[in-house]
Amino acid sequence: MLDGEAVNSCLVAIGQCDDRSVTTVEGLATGGVLHAVQRALVACGGAQCGICTPGIAVCAAHVVDRGLIAGADDATARARVRELLAGNICRCTGYQLIVDAVIAAARETAGTP
Repeated sequence: MLDGEAVNSCLVAIGQCDDRSVTTVEGLATGGVLHAVQRALVACGGAQCGICTPGIAVCAAHVVDRGLIAGADDATARARVRELLAGNICRCTGYQLIVDAVIAAARETAGTP
């Protein structure tokens, strides 16, 4: 994330990061406690080989932290998560477990079952 916004890191030149806030997957955890998305990716089996996981985790944290799927019914939330994570390519999971994890994290964060 760059200044709190999700970006495609492969399209951001290092010079564009000068004097800006950069958050990587390592920065999602607070005080040694994993972010809700990180916990959910592990619990739901959404993290596989690890190549795409950092980008997905950072993007998903942006989705969850901004409440971009909060209050949506299940079908709408699933479609929205797929749309919001569309730039992240994963060849291992088929995306379903990733979508499950993002929804689980959003529910945990909102305090809903």
